[in-house]
Amino acid sequence: MSATTFPTTSAHAVAVAAHRSRTDPAYGAYMLLRIGFTALPLVFGIDKFANVLVHWDVYLAPWLDRLSPFSTRDTMLIIGAVEIVAALAIALKPRYGAYVVAAWLAGIVINLLTFPGFYDVALRDFGLLLAALTLARLASVFDPAWKWRRQHS
Repeated sequence: MSATTFPTTSAHAVAVAAHRSRTDPAYGAYMLLRIGFTALPLVFGIDKFANVLVHWDVYLAPWLDRLSPFSTRDTMLIIGAVEIVAALAIALKPRYGAYVVAAWLAGIVINLLTFPGFYDVALRDFGLLLAALTLARLASVFDPAWKWRRQHS
């Protein structure tokens, strides 16, 4: 190993990403959105099980509650699990995970627009949907696509 070659360690990778975030505004925006869309759905998903931040059951549209084969509480627990999976998808592969989160947020917006009292939250979640799509666009530059291998017979 020459003096100019650095070992690839997670600490080194973090230092490189931090430096690049400070010097490249587009990369900085990508990292900020990636961290945010990993942390926030994770917190919200975990809180569906604890109801510390808010009593989440009130956000489920009555028509969806009637449509679900589960109780309101169980439906919200499933939603929490999906949010945790979405957060992990962003953490692992934002190029694809951001579209999962955007679709999920579109579902939340539709849910909130179908009964009165939560139009302000729907508007906020629409803004988050736009941010998730922005992350997807940035990830198309900064997160390499998966290479699919063909099996030759």
